[in-house]
Amino acid sequence: MLPEPYRLHHRAEFSRTVRRGQRIGRRDLVVHAFTHRYDEIADGDSLVRVGGPRFGLIVSKAVGNAVVRHYVARRLRHMCAQVVDELPVGTDVVIRALPGAASADSAELLRQLRTGLRKLGLRQAPEPALGRTPVGDRR
Repeated sequence: MLPEPYRLHHRAEFSRTVRRGQRIGRRDLVVHAFTHRYDEIADGDSLVRVGGPRFGLIVSKAVGNAVVRHYVARRLRHMCAQVVDELPVGTDVVIRALPGAASADSAELLRQLRTGLRKLGLRQAPEPALGRTPVGDRR
């Protein structure tokens, strides 16, 4: 589950991210990103920013029926929680799932999300090697 401070809620936040931000298309996802600057917030953005990078999801009926859409959205939310530490604090990200996202496996969707964020110039930390745990996380 993605904690509350990391979610986009209002239509205006989604619209601003999609219209004013950058966009990159992958095979099964489209990643929209908008980085806030302090002068924009001070100049009258009516919505106040709180928390770290925030994520929003768009999963339309083209992806599948309600069961499939909810399944895709849950997987995408889990992926957002995995990459939240890799993004700058003032960033809003909207992920639009394309119809292929319903049949793609989670590892592939995560790879597409990370490469999209990297190509947009947002990723701060390198991608961890698969199957390896950081030294402090060993049990």
